[in-house]
Amino acid sequence: MQIITLTTDFGEKDWYAGALKGALLKAAPEAQLVNITHEIEPFDIVQGALVLKNTWAEFPEDTIHCVAVNCVYDAAPQFVLARYQRHFFLAPNNGILTLLLGDVPLEDVRLLQETEVPPHFMVKRYFAGAVGAFMSNLPFEDIGASLDVPLLKKISLSPIVNAHQIRGTVVHIDHFDNVVLNIEQPFFEKVRQGRNFALYFRKNDPITVLSTNYSDVPMGEPLCLFNHAGLLEIAVHFGKAATLLGLKKEDVVEVVFE
Repeated sequence: MQIITLTTDFGEKDWYAGALKGALLKAAPEAQLVNITHEIEPFDIVQGALVLKNTWAEFPEDTIHCVAVNCVYDAAPQFVLARYQRHFFLAPNNGILTLLLGDVPLEDVRLLQETEVPPHFMVKRYFAGAVGAFMSNLPFEDIGASLDVPLLKKISLSPIVNAHQIRGTVVHIDHFDNVVLNIEQPFFEKVRQGRNFALYFRKNDPITVLSTNYSDVPMGEPLCLFNHAGLLEIAVHFGKAATLLGLKKEDVVEVVFE
């Protein structure tokens, strides 16, 4: 059975997610559709890449991942099919795949081509057409056309570092209101070199201890830890960190070492 995942910024309020699922099932009636999320913030390819980056490898090989985030990025958007480590990714060519996968060789990318594509909700036709080609056992190289130039590249915001400091950015607020930063654990430890640290954000008192679990501090107290994705996270034990601490996406935080 073909597994197809869906990661979109469509939301659940309107018909877009349902219409896409219907079109995919027409093309592959026996497929198993799996919602990763339809709640990516509108047009937010950074959030979409972050969510899928921590999801796709959990699925079996040969899974098709439909990534419909910021599909109207251009007046004439391109849609592509990419293969990577025995998985397949359908997405607009708006930079989300390079954020997700890094550089993908041209031989592993196909430019999707469809005739009589309606001017609105084009992604439905392109994705369903590609899935139908898969179901017809069409070889990857025969789906769509070759891409003449590399995928559009977007560079994610990286921390700024010197010998005594990391300046990071809030990249995600999760369902529990935890605050996720763009500071990965190996990078943190490399700069830290065993030193004490203080994590400063807005006008709050700094956090100076790296926790392992949310329960390492009393209820209602702030903490920081490295989450499942390996990213530094600010949380409040049984509380809403972003709300209580006044943090939002793109806010700057500082880690000072001494």
